[in-house]
Amino acid sequence: MADKFRIALGQITVAETGAENLAKCARLMEEAAAAGCRLIVFPEGVIARNPKDSAWSRKHAEPLDGPFVSGLLEATRRIPVAVSCTVHVPAGSSDGRVWNIHIVADQGRLLAAYRKLHLYDAFSGRESDNVVPGSEVPPLVEIDGWKFGLMTCYDVRFPELARRLALDGADALLLPAAWVRGSLKEEHWEVMARARALENTVYVAALSEISAKNIGCSMVIDPLGVPVARAGAAETLLTADLSRDAINAARRALPVLQNMRFARPELKEE
Repeated sequence: MADKFRIALGQITVAETGAENLAKCARLMEEAAAAGCRLIVFPEGVIARNPKDSAWSRKHAEPLDGPFVSGLLEATRRIPVAVSCTVHVPAGSSDGRVWNIHIVADQGRLLAAYRKLHLYDAFSGRESDNVVPGSEVPPLVEIDGWKFGLMTCYDVRFPELARRLALDGADALLLPAAWVRGSLKEEHWEVMARARALENTVYVAALSEISAKNIGCSMVIDPLGVPVARAGAAETLLTADLSRDAINAARRALPVLQNMRFARPELKEE
């Protein structure tokens, strides 16, 4: 088990076609590998996006064996960097809605595929018009002895999920997003991402798309809630080192996972 783990956040503007975005991702994967990173996080809905059309991602959804994910898997075969992002995948529903799936890929294999639980039906947004919600708690993904819990965008507003993943054994939470601009929305993003780290003594890698619609402001947050790397309002590759010693020190000083008196969070029955 490595004491250090270097992670990258690929803060990009998602283009309108899968081919453009696959090329962007592959280029940043090469840069991340050259910087010694073992994992890179890309935004939510990375296959295709158009800020003027809320249904664009649905219209350009692809199956997990389609060209975008297949190309991403091929890139992980030749570049020694795992990838976390979300993709829209046809759900086979009669109304044409899709899944928003957080995938993790490494060495040509798909390690996880988490269907987003909490859909962004808030602040006048209606993600459920285009997306079917998931119904299962995401798995932990292990890379080089480090355990990563998976969340997606609006999930960060629900502390139960982060707590569940921490209790399941997560060292860090991966949070790809497309965080929509609006009054105080940057503050919401920072407050909640930092809170999820601090209240669970885990790292949080919070990555938002940067565009006319979405805020960027990606960051890596340590287990005491302190940002150790930040991006601004431009496309960039951000890197940070995760430290096993920092997790252990935080949990000795702040043993919230031991002190808690509530039961382990479970999904409600529908």
